[in-house]
Amino acid sequence: MKVVILAGGFGTRLAEHTEVRPKPLVEIGSKPILWHIMKIYAAAGLTDFVICCGYKGAQIKNYFVNYFTENYDIKVHLGKNKIDFLGDASEHWTVTLVDTGIDTMTGGRLKRIARHVGDETFCVTYGDGVIDLDIRKVIAFHQQQSRKATVTTVPSPGRFGILELGDGGDVRRFHEKPDNEMGWINGGFFVFEPSVFDYIEGDQTVFERTPLERLASDGQLAAFKHTGFWKPMDTLRDQRELEVLWSSGQAPWKLW
Repeated sequence: MKVVILAGGFGTRLAEHTEVRPKPLVEIGSKPILWHIMKIYAAAGLTDFVICCGYKGAQIKNYFVNYFTENYDIKVHLGKNKIDFLGDASEHWTVTLVDTGIDTMTGGRLKRIARHVGDETFCVTYGDGVIDLDIRKVIAFHQQQSRKATVTTVPSPGRFGILELGDGGDVRRFHEKPDNEMGWINGGFFVFEPSVFDYIEGDQTVFERTPLERLASDGQLAAFKHTGFWKPMDTLRDQRELEVLWSSGQAPWKLW
């Protein structure tokens, strides 16, 4: 099963870092948050990734192209034009990096990578949030629900869009960022069937609006409730809080 990571946004609320690098490469404990997210999935046995690049996407490509030189000891044989990488690889990942455009919206980015997903169920998440969740539980829930899409929902901190949930695990309504309303919100960590691409019109489609709203109204959006740790890295304060958790050895999302 492939894992699609949306990593093309501008990250304007984290401008202290994102003026010089894409948000998914902002580091937590000397590793990009993108690496932390991929490790969460790898802990569940999912190691085939498709990364939707956009803003400063070349830096994300360079990170993986140079992964061994940056993370392993090497021996260089100058006379033989040969490089030996010393030690065993700790990540056995396949990473497909796709340029999905600078100004493309989230839905448009998904539409652009449809051919890399094919006809199989796949996972999707954002490139800026971590969670203490065994992804296998979401996948199993999705399979039980037999719907086109499943979203992991988390308790609202009061500044995100609201999901109105039914008793049977279905999403009755999805609406984005209302004022003064509490409830369950979109925490990312989706599981989709390929038919969700039919809900996306083109590059300017914001997936969190019309597609998710239509899926909900069609009875095709299920909600996996997660009450544990979840945190997006939206601001410098968020980044610092995640850094403190990691450096203290108490990072809840470290499942590996």
